[in-house]
Amino acid sequence: MSPSLGWYDYIIFAGMLVVSTIIGIYFGCFGTKQSTIRQYLMGGKNMKVVPIAVSVAVSHISGVLLLVTVADVYRYGASLWLFMVSYVIMGFLAVFVYLPVFFKMQVTNIYEYLEIRFDKKTRMLAFVFYVLSEILMFPLYAYTAALTFATATGININLTATVLCVVCVFYTSIGGLKTVIWTDFLQFGIIVACFLTVFGIGLGTSGGITSVWSTAEVGGRLEIFNFTIDPTTRDSFWAYLIGTSFLATTLIVVHQTGVQKFLALPTFTDCIWSVVFTVFNMCLVNTLGVFIGLVTYSRYKDCDPLISKKISKHDQLFPYFVTDIGTNIPGITGLFIATIASASLSSISSNLNSLSGVIYKDFVCLFLKEKPEKQSSNSLKIIVFVVGLLCTCLVFAVERMGEIISITLTIVGLTQGPLLGIFTLGVLFPTANHHGAFYGMVAGFIAVSSIAVPAKYYQLKGFITNPTKPLSVSGCGLSNQTLSISKHISSNSTLNQIPQVSVIFKVSFYYYVLIGTIVTVIVGLIVSCIIKRNSSVDKNLLTPVVHSWEDVRLDLGMVNIWYLVIRKRFLVRIVELLSRLMELKPFSGGVDKVLH
Repeated sequence: MSPSLGWYDYIIFAGMLVVSTIIGIYFGCFGTKQSTIRQYLMGGKNMKVVPIAVSVAVSHISGVLLLVTVADVYRYGASLWLFMVSYVIMGFLAVFVYLPVFFKMQVTNIYEYLEIRFDKKTRMLAFVFYVLSEILMFPLYAYTAALTFATATGININLTATVLCVVCVFYTSIGGLKTVIWTDFLQFGIIVACFLTVFGIGLGTSGGITSVWSTAEVGGRLEIFNFTIDPTTRDSFWAYLIGTSFLATTLIVVHQTGVQKFLALPTFTDCIWSVVFTVFNMCLVNTLGVFIGLVTYSRYKDCDPLISKKISKHDQLFPYFVTDIGTNIPGITGLFIATIASASLSSISSNLNSLSGVIYKDFVCLFLKEKPEKQSSNSLKIIVFVVGLLCTCLVFAVERMGEIISITLTIVGLTQGPLLGIFTLGVLFPTANHHGAFYGMVAGFIAVSSIAVPAKYYQLKGFITNPTKPLSVSGCGLSNQTLSISKHISSNSTLNQIPQVSVIFKVSFYYYVLIGTIVTVIVGLIVSCIIKRNSSVDKNLLTPVVHSWEDVRLDLGMVNIWYLVIRKRFLVRIVELLSRLMELKPFSGGVDKVLH
């Protein structure tokens, strides 16, 4: 595709980068500055609900999600809309299960909990998993933004990615959490404005909502509820309801980036409201992305850009669509590029800030005898710079790794599944001990790796494919090319049988986090039972759900379940639990009091 940017597009894109940099300079050099760990990592613990909610949402939306949502809906249908259900489930798990424990402990590093609940060895293993995951994900975020810019301008992807990384590392390193949150707030506004604009323009060029809806229905894009229990089905209802619920939980609720921001709020009531707004923001962007995907299909239903060689991979579909419909509208392409860059930068900056705190606490502090506040703040900034430089270098390898969404979920599944499992063991199971936690996490990682790594290899070799909905080039005016991707795939069916791939490697990547979590929990409980440790667990290290369940379990010994339902006892328990959570206070002595 030929370059299509005007000078106004470059101004919009550059303006976003400049404003983000100015925000970083302000908080890093003026205002309250970021000279202490509390200020740099927790924003002084006086942040507001809405900015935190926006920051949590946008840092996990990322440019990757924006691009793949549209391309995925175009190719596979609107099943991605079911992500909304997983976000709601994630919200309930955050408020009732995980965040009450973390807030009460007031940890600046979520992995401190694992040392208190289990031991230092378990904490260090979780630290390795987390760092590995983040370092592998950073290049994907940068590559996504660079790919969008390159699609519209023809400028080299690696050069663009390098510039974006340098700008992001600069303002993140000097400005700390406050810079991250307020740049996220700015960037979320750009994302929503762009989505609404693109949706409106696309709708106008496609004949209106009625035309788009009927076209999507005829093309099978509205077949959302596929209730098959076959785990190899990529987009089944259960893959989204169960698989992505675990995925959303591990990426937000038990992830350092999300927890660090939620704990920057002064009260747990603020945390609850922030979770509510986070869910709303993510559902809003998800819905807009799905509708834009349907509009994109309506426009290209008879002339697929990939088959007609107008783009080289489907990850470029969204940028191509925007430049196509915005050719005669000044600034629309620049706004879109700024949007993808904003989403990518927000993910990079949030994760860099969180990762710096984890590396400092779990690694650098091991070599420091004295840790004055000024030295600590400078160390955090150096860590951000070094990690950012490393991740910039890794961008050059992303281009050869295949479809972005499968890469992303493979990396997440390998590391985040076991991490969700280990935190679940800690907060929900009083009988779990450090032996079970450590070996459970190892088992979870091995289980997912033994499935995901071979599966990725087979996908890159073309032995495993995911059949798409029919895509045609009959309207392109190209001779002898009335093909569809589904026919193209079937013509290569013999290739898919060489070698014969085991069904276990065809399991949908949406289940990877679920598999890692379940294996970690089961193995952890078994090992804990075999290698018993006779020591009590501090009640504050367990979720309030466990405390309330003890009361319900006593009731169950006296009356039957049906009687309890009639009496609405379970509803009463939930209301009581929510009331306790709203009044939750942090430990007066913080983590140190728990440790001693």
